[in-house]
Amino acid sequence: MKPIKLLAIPALLLSLYGAPPTLAHAAGAAAATAATAATAATAVPNVAYEKYTLPNGLDVILVEDHKLPVTAVNIWYHVGPANEAPGLTGFAHLFEHMMFAATKHVPRGMADQLLEGAGATDSNGSTDFDRTNYFDTVPSNQLELALWAHSDRMGYLLDVLDQTALTNQQDVVRNERRQSVENAPYGIVQEALYHQLFPKTHPYYASVIGSHADIQNAKLADIKEFFTKYYGPNNASLVIAGDIDKAKTKELVNKYFGSFKSGPAVAKPDVVTPPITQERRLVVQDRVELPRVFMAWLTPSAYAKDDAELSMAAHILAGGKSSRLYKSLVYDKQIAQDVGANQSSNALTSVFSLDVTARPGHQPEEIEQAMQAELEQLRAQGPSEKEIERARNSIETAMLSQVEKVGGNANMMNQYNQYLGDPGYLGKDIERYRQVTAAGVRRAVDTYLTNQARVVVYGVPGKPDLGPEVATPAPGKVKPAPGTAINADEPWRNAVPKAGPAPKIVLPQATSFTLSNGLTVIHNYNRAVPLVSSQLVIKSGSGANPLAQPGLSGFTAQLLQEGTSTRSAPQIADDVAQLGAFLGTGSGADASFAQLTSLKTTFPQALDVLADVVQHPQFPQDEVERQRASRIGELAQQRENAGAVAARVEAAALYGTQHPYGYIQLGTEAALKATSRADLQAFWQQHYVPNNAALIVSGDIDAAQLKALAEAKFGSWKAGVVAPSVTAAPATTKARLILVDKPGAPQTAVRLSAIGVARATPDYAPLQVMNAALGGLFTSRLSNNLREEKGYTYGVRSQFQYRSQPGPFSIAAGVRTDVTGAAVSETFKEIRAMIAKPLTAKELSNARNSQVLSLPGQFETNASISASMANTYIYGLGLDYYATLPQRFASVTDKQVQQVAKKYLQPEQLIVIGVGDQAKIAPQLSKLKLAPVELRDAEGAVK
Repeated sequence: MKPIKLLAIPALLLSLYGAPPTLAHAAGAAAATAATAATAATAVPNVAYEKYTLPNGLDVILVEDHKLPVTAVNIWYHVGPANEAPGLTGFAHLFEHMMFAATKHVPRGMADQLLEGAGATDSNGSTDFDRTNYFDTVPSNQLELALWAHSDRMGYLLDVLDQTALTNQQDVVRNERRQSVENAPYGIVQEALYHQLFPKTHPYYASVIGSHADIQNAKLADIKEFFTKYYGPNNASLVIAGDIDKAKTKELVNKYFGSFKSGPAVAKPDVVTPPITQERRLVVQDRVELPRVFMAWLTPSAYAKDDAELSMAAHILAGGKSSRLYKSLVYDKQIAQDVGANQSSNALTSVFSLDVTARPGHQPEEIEQAMQAELEQLRAQGPSEKEIERARNSIETAMLSQVEKVGGNANMMNQYNQYLGDPGYLGKDIERYRQVTAAGVRRAVDTYLTNQARVVVYGVPGKPDLGPEVATPAPGKVKPAPGTAINADEPWRNAVPKAGPAPKIVLPQATSFTLSNGLTVIHNYNRAVPLVSSQLVIKSGSGANPLAQPGLSGFTAQLLQEGTSTRSAPQIADDVAQLGAFLGTGSGADASFAQLTSLKTTFPQALDVLADVVQHPQFPQDEVERQRASRIGELAQQRENAGAVAARVEAAALYGTQHPYGYIQLGTEAALKATSRADLQAFWQQHYVPNNAALIVSGDIDAAQLKALAEAKFGSWKAGVVAPSVTAAPATTKARLILVDKPGAPQTAVRLSAIGVARATPDYAPLQVMNAALGGLFTSRLSNNLREEKGYTYGVRSQFQYRSQPGPFSIAAGVRTDVTGAAVSETFKEIRAMIAKPLTAKELSNARNSQVLSLPGQFETNASISASMANTYIYGLGLDYYATLPQRFASVTDKQVQQVAKKYLQPEQLIVIGVGDQAKIAPQLSKLKLAPVELRDAEGAVK
């Protein structure tokens, strides 16, 4: 699996808002009525598909959808940890990585380079308990390229697979384990939970990633046997969805997959999951500040009876701000920082889990007692009908949101196909949830979530036990060994497929109008699914914070949902959940926002809530205190995360204490404690005015409907005088090396940082192309060096953060502790090489095309469209900006790339930040002669 690509478009906040008791006011009653009508009125999209099976057993599912010139290729192999043999934990996941190695006709790295250069998005692989998948979304004229790459993996991997590729990926996967389990807060605690749920002989015991010992002990012969047994076409299903011609696509599928031999028949895993008949308890120490309590039970398999009931129970217990655990532990008692619940549905057995993080000053025993009280009440009384409606509506909206993207739809159809043999199960699945009753949820909870059948694990502050160290073998020469051929060679596969006729890139073109009070309204009409996404954007963010009040803009935005003149905080959460909507508020460097996604049928009522929270917040004192405590708790959680610490130190080091950018969005604990209700009201009054705002809407709503709604909901909002943003000069540290000590850390969170450029820079296009080649793409120079060649890291990425004032440029990676110095040295080497010589013609083409051709894939959802349009407003780019952007990228030259590299990458200006075990990394970094050196704490302050 590749690290997740960071897109420039911000994601919609998709926190699910569950629900408790009854609504006691008129607005709530209206929401309930609207939601009930919506459930009946919302038509489930009929995703037309064709399924057939090749003679070799490959299932093929085709979906024709011409809304954008993009096509998703999604292939599932029906193998995962469920198929692993004892002593080979993590093997399925390791093999997922191996599939990105060289194949007979595609040299190592070529497929990724070609796909990124072709504009692929959502390009990755992943492993779950029961399956492994590989997927790409490509411009529709590059479908044949994607099929060529995927088919060569299926048909010709073993022909060239060697020990060198295995050794490299063992290093990468072990780095992934360090990053995602050992150096992640509560990572080893969650792993211990699965160790308690299952015996060592059970394939779910190792929770996908596996152990260092088993990963390192994997042999090439094991890899070949695994591939031969599980990676035949008869154990796979291929979904191709998007802008396709079915007849031509069938020809391509037959061309690339039709000649492959079937593999051996694959029997379903014959595994008995022993029940838990007596409560199991464990306390696990980890590098955390706040205790967290986990509870988990074994529950019915995916799509079996009571699976849906337990999914609903998870929403009712912890599905957002109006869920039972949130209301009781976070809101009322104020003893918890956050709550979570999940019905993780799998083939052999599912796992229902609850997790609650304690607020500072509270202990796990107190948390467990409060969790237990809510569980007992749900067992005894069951949920209310309104809770059932809210959970159902939230689940339905989330499911429909997946269909917005062709890749999400393809993956969903593959999931239905594997578990049920019915790719078109979406309508039946939604009906499955619509049939759930309050009595059914109560029965499922009473049957499965009993005290004697559970595991309880406390994650507490302390020194983690990571087990015995497993050495990483020193690199050595490997004697080439002959490959193993399964399929007859087809020499025509050596030729890279030519792209089809280039589709015209037509990105969504918004229209706009302005209300008399100055509110800008930007609209994109999109009928693809019955959903609407909107943002109310305020053109003031942390850059407007008074210097003595870092975090004020974020604190203000957070309080918007905590009470208006007509709705209390619980009522806001209830109303949103009742409508099956998602509402989130927040603040960035240059803007604050309220984001909303809802069903088309409930959008008017949902927009009423958004309009209310933006125009009529009351900042009740008790809510101010609740959110103050919550934000202080978030600061404590961030101190546990090495990557978050590195980002906080970066801000402080680059900008200093007298610049708004010198702080993270949460601000500081001292500033949070000093902020008054009057401060919050003042920021809102000075910045939340219609002449400083834009309402951006994308979805199934026409212009006339939107104009009427905008006038009705926002027409009486009074214009005002906008307070200017704070003007300050950065006070960058003189240090070249900053260390934050994290004793015993298995990885170092590394950053190389400098102040970059503002969003208005005329160098934007060449900078993006240069950055893509340096560290923005998976096939970038940094990634090829540090991950693919050296195996130092799971992932590395470079990024310019464009803001109204120059934002940071950073290169970030989590690297193995013992190679921290070497990783930083190699990073500097790549930076100097980027400055010294122009990109090769191949690199330039790849980096440039990746920027141009990936654009349509970034406009697949209403949320991403509205976020993109928000950027045009915030930075004054103009509504035609995205129509002209492709040409600006396409015209970038190698000389321009080298010029911006020389201008902005200056190695002598980069500050190296290392968050890790200082005793081990300081001697390595001292060899680089970076001086002066600073020691800082986890809050960014100089020691």
